[in-house]
Amino acid sequence: MQDPTLSPNPKDQVDTEKYASVTEDTSASQFEQQFGYGRINKLTKKLLHWGVEARGITPVPVSQRTDTQYHKIFWLWLSFNFNILSFSAGTLGPVVFGLGLRDSCLVILFFNLLCSIPPSYLTTWGPKLGLRQMCQARYSFGYFGVVFASVLNLASMMGFTILNCILGGQTVSSVSGGSLSWSVGIVIIAVVSLLISFCGYRVLNWYERLAWIPVLVVYVVALGLGGKNLVSPPPAEPATARAILSFASTIAGFVITYSPLASDFTIYYTPNVSRWKIFLYSYLGFNIPIILIQCLGAAVVVSTPFVSEWNAGYESGSVGGLIEAMLHPVGGFGKFLTVLIALSVTANVAPTLYSVCFNFQIFMPFLVVVPRYMFSLLAVAIVIPLSVVGQHKFYDTLTNFLGLIGYWASAFLAVILMEHIIIRRSDFTAYDLRYWNSPSKLPTGLAAVGACLLAVGLIVPSMDQVWFVGPIAEKTGDIGFEMAFAVTALAYIPLRLVELRFRPLV
Repeated sequence: MQDPTLSPNPKDQVDTEKYASVTEDTSASQFEQQFGYGRINKLTKKLLHWGVEARGITPVPVSQRTDTQYHKIFWLWLSFNFNILSFSAGTLGPVVFGLGLRDSCLVILFFNLLCSIPPSYLTTWGPKLGLRQMCQARYSFGYFGVVFASVLNLASMMGFTILNCILGGQTVSSVSGGSLSWSVGIVIIAVVSLLISFCGYRVLNWYERLAWIPVLVVYVVALGLGGKNLVSPPPAEPATARAILSFASTIAGFVITYSPLASDFTIYYTPNVSRWKIFLYSYLGFNIPIILIQCLGAAVVVSTPFVSEWNAGYESGSVGGLIEAMLHPVGGFGKFLTVLIALSVTANVAPTLYSVCFNFQIFMPFLVVVPRYMFSLLAVAIVIPLSVVGQHKFYDTLTNFLGLIGYWASAFLAVILMEHIIIRRSDFTAYDLRYWNSPSKLPTGLAAVGACLLAVGLIVPSMDQVWFVGPIAEKTGDIGFEMAFAVTALAYIPLRLVELRFRPLV
């Protein structure tokens, strides 16, 4: 019997003839031909020669999907989430929603196990189609409709990048005793991340394979020093359904928003790789760091009021200061470890900046001729000033941001899953990749955008935010992301079937 990973289901294979119009070149001279450049400057040629990735949203032909180191996706998601932002998200349960340690950890466990399924599944699409995730979304949202999704995705990714830069800046500042401002720390984090994302796929994967190791050392030392101080006092009030569901919505917003960038990192893998292998690598890569570190964050912040040093470090909600206080007993070595935990956010910011580049090209398709790495520069130029402006309102920003982005990501997910599973019957050969950049052949996008707009009618009453609580949420807590998925999925199918009467499937 043949190995099923070497002889995949015919539905999982992609017709190579459909790639006839996709250029299969990556060298400097071929790059000119691919993007229609009459000339390409010497710097760009040199960067391409050094291995800097220039490819943006252009599909990767089958002949170039040759990477067999599938475990890299595990290390990428592991390092992506093995950082101080995961720790901070865990603290929201006790700090913002008033939950005890047990309830916080149960919400963290259950909702991460559930909400990491979609992005893990979407990573399996990259090897089959060779398309970046938002470019693949053109096959449901259409050439112009996906622009709206890309704008929301840009806002989500830039928001995560800003939060990470603020956290990293806080932590770097705490090491200096305040002599180094948060703003300077933010610039340091942004520039380091820029250098990594600028180089592209190879350097990014190399860095992510190693970035989690020093972070693990920091957390092990912090637990060794402060583990005896961890307690589990009862919450001031019993947990309510509203508090639990609102925290759950925040946790869902943390992980489900990886869906719009999931396949960006797997498009160079060989098409015949087992989809279960990629799924499991991704699923474990999400859940191992997120669950463990978010639970650790909840445990530490619950104990903080009972440890005077921690409480002093945590003043004004500085998570970086809290980490520094935990490591303070080992003196100079503790400061060194604090610097490491500050730099851990670069493992999240760098790949996020990498994906931001593709969304700029989806948002403004005429920019497809611009090399990918140029958008990393643009993104950092936007992130630094916004991080500096929002640095002293971290907790409000984090809570509101994570709650809101879960809504749009859930609706987006419903559309592309219904398109793939129901309309195309999970058949990758149903995607005609000759038309990935053809507005007249791709769907109009009216069905997708219309379904999302219809969902807003139930999302708004189901929202529980600081600035607005809907009538449904007053009784149930925040169930906006659940409503977004359910209503969008139900509305999309009939609307899409009507759309297919006017424009055939490609």
